[in-house]
Amino acid sequence: MTILTQEQTKHITDRVLSFSKADECIVTVSGSRNGNIRFARNQVSTAGLADDTNISVTVAFGKRQGTATINEFDDKSLEKVVRRAEDLARLAPENPEFMPAVSKQEYKASNTFNAKTAAIDPDFRAQTAAYAIEACKKNKLVAAGFFTDGNSISSVANSNGVYGHQQQTSLDFTCTVRTEDGRGSGWVKRSASDANKFDAREAADVAIEKALRSVDAKALEPGRYTVILEPAATSELLGYMLFGFDARQTDEGRSFLSKKGGASRLGDKLFDQQVNIWADPWNPDVPVLPWDTENLIARKRMDLIKDGKVNALNYSQYWAKKKGVLATATPGNIIMAGTDKSTAELIANTKKGVLVTRTWYIRMVDPQSVLLTGLTRDGTFYIENGKIKYPIKNFRFNESPVTMLNNIEEIGKPVVIGGDEVPFQMLIPPMKVRDFNFTSLSDAV
Repeated sequence: MTILTQEQTKHITDRVLSFSKADECIVTVSGSRNGNIRFARNQVSTAGLADDTNISVTVAFGKRQGTATINEFDDKSLEKVVRRAEDLARLAPENPEFMPAVSKQEYKASNTFNAKTAAIDPDFRAQTAAYAIEACKKNKLVAAGFFTDGNSISSVANSNGVYGHQQQTSLDFTCTVRTEDGRGSGWVKRSASDANKFDAREAADVAIEKALRSVDAKALEPGRYTVILEPAATSELLGYMLFGFDARQTDEGRSFLSKKGGASRLGDKLFDQQVNIWADPWNPDVPVLPWDTENLIARKRMDLIKDGKVNALNYSQYWAKKKGVLATATPGNIIMAGTDKSTAELIANTKKGVLVTRTWYIRMVDPQSVLLTGLTRDGTFYIENGKIKYPIKNFRFNESPVTMLNNIEEIGKPVVIGGDEVPFQMLIPPMKVRDFNFTSLSDAV
């Protein structure tokens, strides 16, 4: 299916709004063309291309809401989906936290589209897989991986005059490389909106090197260690913490930012001075839609942590009205300040420590402190006198990202981490952190 243009989606949304008899109407038009290739045991297993375009219509009569979707675009079908949404709204109970549709917003376009990414074809996907497969065969290794690319549009409109249209592109690549005997494992992940910033050979080489170096891992006594965490090792940990930057959770005592008596830790210094984290829809490395997809509020730059201090909380429309403040858009990306130092430079500056490639199977232990448990995997190494000395067995850890960000010794150069594994598009650096708590060993590679 052809990706719809702005003129086409504007015509569709105008027609839908003209059919509505409700107090208010919100329309979303979404379309995507997603390609993929999957490989395992050094051979391609599946490849495909999926097209999808649909319309979602939400209407309200007073505090009663109804939503319906359809993937047909003629006038008869558009009127049918509006009537269906209205029928559902009339049957729905009143929502005690109902908030009216936002007033007209100014959406400053973000650079989410790249022509080279949109032009990715089966040959490009096949070549990406071939780099990993052929290199692994030469090294007597076994590769498995998944490459996806997307070209999509999102258009939004409501009965208050809101309209926005944006085209987006993206790609994600993950690759796991194992030794034939299963004793060594390496992994890599790359994400980008611009295919010019993706190097399939470089990515495969990283996973291959990790696999070759991780054979014959030695057991290291569990305990607290200085660690160098690659971005993929911290992305999910930070995601759990950043969900706590919600004003309602904080005010109701359900966040690590809550204080007794209903106060918050807004303005408190909870992290190392080096920690600066913000959201910015116009960042060239992780651009996102200029509106909040849930409420259609225009996004702005939001500094969540500034010089180690909690600087801002996210206010939903309902909670903002209750507290008498302005509502904020939910962030679409997360950016953490770093330096120009590579992971290799962080290793070179470490007398004794552990390099962690990746964390997984992460679960919450205590929401009030954001204490998390999980496992390392796919390449964990012991560092001594600035060099990787030998591979070590994986650990289970019990650690809070709040504590982790307070124990930072050194920060590296941020890289893009995206895809289904993390809650936001992220641009985050590798980090050298002291006293990271490894609680037990794991035999898994």
